[in-house]
Amino acid sequence: MALIKVAINGYGTIGKRVADAVDAQDDMEVVGVSKTGPSFGCELAAKKGFPLYCTTDESARIASFSSGGYECRGGLSDLLAIADIVVDCAPGKMGADNLSKYTAAGVKHVFQGGEKHSLTGLSYSSNANHAENLDADGTRVVSCNTTGLSRTLVPLYEHCGSLKVECTMIRRAADPGDSNKGPINAIKPVLKVPSHHGSDLMTVKPEIEINSLAVAVPTTLMHVHTIIADLPEGHGLTTESVIEMWRGTPRVVVMHGERHRLTTTAEVMEMARDIGRKWGDLHEIFVWEDGVKLVGDRLYYFQAIHQESDVIPENIDCIRALMGTEPDWRVSVAKTDRAISDYYNL
Repeated sequence: MALIKVAINGYGTIGKRVADAVDAQDDMEVVGVSKTGPSFGCELAAKKGFPLYCTTDESARIASFSSGGYECRGGLSDLLAIADIVVDCAPGKMGADNLSKYTAAGVKHVFQGGEKHSLTGLSYSSNANHAENLDADGTRVVSCNTTGLSRTLVPLYEHCGSLKVECTMIRRAADPGDSNKGPINAIKPVLKVPSHHGSDLMTVKPEIEINSLAVAVPTTLMHVHTIIADLPEGHGLTTESVIEMWRGTPRVVVMHGERHRLTTTAEVMEMARDIGRKWGDLHEIFVWEDGVKLVGDRLYYFQAIHQESDVIPENIDCIRALMGTEPDWRVSVAKTDRAISDYYNL
């Protein structure tokens, strides 16, 4: 079978990670990545051997790469012309303009969670709705927070048959590389009630009843979710069986905070660096075992989300879904994760 030709439009925080993840797979290849102009990211792409393109077709912008010492193969149209599918990792609010370009080029497309569901009318999460995305022309991988909710709530729903959830997103203020965001010395509530995170989960799993609140706090490390899930009568679960369910769930890590001295997001991120993850990434959702408690039919738990990386493997599974090459989400997830692990020699 021919390799899936993947273009990455936007080689930044998410794009560089998706490019590596694609490069790790044996059924797809990176045919090019795009940048707005010459920058250090171009140097990184060159070292990886990824062909470099400009995000526009403007001749002056394309020419600026050579003046910066980089070979640019052409504009976005040139990149789309050689691709089967494009993963859009451009800054938010550019989706509508980019979508028209992808549609005109006849290229399948994957957007990120910064864009709205209405852009494509379809969203994606590996364990929630892989089948619904098979052979679609385009979709949107849901946000890092929504991906985190999906990872732990969908297995609960599938066991119980129904689920009612209230949760609060304690959000990092900015990614580590951002210097123009806040708050600096405040806790900032998101005064849109409920927040969009619950409704976003329902774009991939509408059967789960969920409402959410959100606050932004002055950290760059991770998001934390505090979750209360009401289970139906007769669910048959215990605290211990819920924990074991998550231990058997792909891309979920359950560890005892006190026993392993991982009681904060700083310590969780240090663990990711200690085990050799590139960029200190943690693709998995981190659940504190000692923060899980089932009281009657009500489940309480905490989980942590690494906002820069948990959606990366989802993008790979999403590519296979849109291309129709793997209908079983569990098979795709296992293939994706194994390839990424081997790629980084983890």
